[in-house]
Order: sequence, then structure tokens, then C-alpha cells
Amino acid sequence: MATMTQTAAGKPQPRKPVRQKLSLPVVLLIVAGAVVLASVVRMITGADDITSVGQVSGALELAIPIGLAGLGGLWAERAGVVNIGLEGMMILGTWFGAWAGYQWGPWTGVLLGILGGALGGLLHAVITVTFGVNHIVSGVAINILAVGVTRYLSNFTFLEAEGSKSARQSPTIDPITDITVPGLSDAMKTLNGKHWFLVSDLAGFVGGVVTELSLLTVVALLLVPFTWWVLWRTSFGLRLRSCGENPVAAESLGVNVYRYKYLAVIISGGFAGLGGVFLAEVASNIYQEGQTGNRGYIGLAAMIFGNWMPGGLAMGAGLFGYTDSLNLRSGGTNVHALLLFLVFVLALVALWQLYRKKYLAGVIGAAFSALLLVWYSLTEEVPSQFVTAAPYIATLLVLALSAQRLRAPKAAGQPYYKGGG
Repeated sequence: MATMTQTAAGKPQPRKPVRQKLSLPVVLLIVAGAVVLASVVRMITGADDITSVGQVSGALELAIPIGLAGLGGLWAERAGVVNIGLEGMMILGTWFGAWAGYQWGPWTGVLLGILGGALGGLLHAVITVTFGVNHIVSGVAINILAVGVTRYLSNFTFLEAEGSKSARQSPTIDPITDITVPGLSDAMKTLNGKHWFLVSDLAGFVGGVVTELSLLTVVALLLVPFTWWVLWRTSFGLRLRSCGENPVAAESLGVNVYRYKYLAVIISGGFAGLGGVFLAEVASNIYQEGQTGNRGYIGLAAMIFGNWMPGGLAMGAGLFGYTDSLNLRSGGTNVHALLLFLVFVLALVALWQLYRKKYLAGVIGAAFSALLLVWYSLTEEVPSQFVTAAPYIATLLVLALSAQRLRAPKAAGQPYYKGGG
């Protein structure tokens, strides 16, 4: 029901409707609905691998580096610094992690990889916070610099290292310990193999997170609730977020804005560096030039999709990891089944928009749903080009659907000068 406010002249004015945030029960309901829909699609198409234990495990492995990069962007932007340099910081993390990992063990590589990313974050903080350079320009410069620095360092480290084949590849790194929950893992695999409606799909998702899980994956997953707790449940997090919303007001309350911005961007680089280490030590056991594959940028997209919140960010990273895993495991067959999933999703979105009396959006959603249904009906496998682009298309589609709910920190990307208020 519309409410009214009083102006200075005494005339009532309509109050703007307040957009409700997605609560945890609503998010869980959406996730449950997605699982049910995936089960329906699996039963119709016969693509049993879309909810298999291996598919979920692969999706988790592909989502972790993106999620860590996104967490890095979240820390920086919540303090008011846009960090386009996440890609370069991930590159530094892969190189330093591999360089230390093959010589002194994987956990030493983890520490050095985090340090390498943090150094990139420190450089970004000096350029943007101290000297006030445009954040985008600084981030792009760091991405270019990281490629050049790591290529130069590789020429006189990996080239002459024992077991290395070229300067673009490191020697083999010892693996980090994997853990499997005994009993539960086998039970979930058995249930998943029955191909029952919903029960087997739930077993596949549970089995994927209890089977051959790297300890570094466990650490990365715990960093999501840890970030939420620090930023939204501590006085430190409140001060840091105030620097990203209104640094002048924060300064007036005694907050050292420069200090918090520096800390946030350094931590941001550390998260990105950890994502780079994951690529070098868990996703593979070597460093290779170009290994990050633009995951830093995709992490930023996941952060925006998540509305600058850790939980939403994790969902965005999971979406990209899942679609990428579909591509890698079975290619066109699984992505063809994904077309039917999109048909149902777009149809539901269209109905919701029509219910809200947004007729144009509803008609557009229904039209795209119909086009995808025709495509699905007339083909048995999608082209290889579409298969490769599927993760990126899924990310763009979700960003477009969620654009109306997005709200960045108000002072993100804006220059700040002490005493400027």
C-alpha cells in the first residue's frame, strides 16, 4: 500500500517504495527450486551427468579461484577502491606460489602466493589511495605489469630448474592433501547412481563436497562466512564499510580512512593471490603462463552478481564453475540439456514479471524462452563455439536479470583526500 510523507508546504507526497533485500530463507528457497528444476531436466533429457558427484566436484574446483578473486574485489570495493587489478594479483599468486611450492612444499607456496598477491594490492593502494590515480587505470596497469614481471622472472628461475621443460612452466609441485568423508562419500555415490528423482540429485550435490576435497578448498569455503562475519559483525568491518559509503563522514568520526583503504586493498590482493595459488597447486600441479584465464575479471562479475555480498558472490562463482564444468566434462550434450533448464527459468521469470504487471519484461522473457525451446527441439547438440562460450553467456544472463537489485558502495572508485570534507 502506498504511503505518504509531508513536505515543508504541508502537501502529502508519495514515498518511494523500498526494495526488499533477499533474505536467507528466500535464497535457500531459490537454491532448492534450482535443484528441483535440474532434477526435472535430467529426467526429461537423460543427461544424468548434470547432477553427478563428478560434475559437482569439478564445478566446485572451478568455482573456488573465481570466488576468491570475487572476495578480493568485495573487500576492496567495500572500502571504496575499485580493484580491476585482481587478474594481475592472481597471476602474481600463481607464480610465487609455484616458485615456492616446488622448492619448499605446497603450504609454503600458499603463503608466498598470498604474499605475492598482497604486494600487488599494496601497489594498487599506493597508486590509488596515496596518489589519487584513477582506479581503473591503476588496475589495468597492474594486470599488464604482472604479466611482464612473471615472464621476466620465469626466464631465470623455471628455465634452469630441474624438471622444468620451458620458462613458461614450473616443475611439478607436491599435491595438497585431499580429504574424503568415509562412508558418506560411498553412500552418496551409490544413491546418485540410482538416478532417482531429486534424491539422486541431492546425493550428487552432497557427494561432490565430501569426496576428494582439497584442504585448500575447505579453507577457501570457510573464507566466505569469515568475510561476512568480519565485515558485518565487527567494529573493524563497520569502519571499513563506512570508508566505502561515505569516507568524509567516517573521517569526522575519527576513522583513519587511509589506513582502512590500505588494509582492504592489501587483503584484496591476498585473496586474489590465494586464488592464483589454487590454480597452480590444486587445479593443476604446475605453473603455466596464462594459467589464470581472465578469472580475475570473472570474479568481479561474480561480485557484482552477488550485490557486493559474500553469499551472493559465492552463488555467482558457483554458477560459472558449474557451467564451465558442464563444458569440460561432456561438452555439447550437457550444455544442450542446459538449454531446457534455461527455457524453464526464463518462463518462470516471464510469469513473475507478468504477475508484477511488468508486461514488456514478461513478453521479452517469454519470447526468449520460446526461442530456446525451438532451438532445443530442433537440435541434439549445440555447436562447439556455444559450448565454449556457455559460462560467459550464463554470467551475462544472470547479471542482466539481477541488474535492478544491484547497489554498489556509494564512494567506490571516487578519490578521497584527507580533510576534503
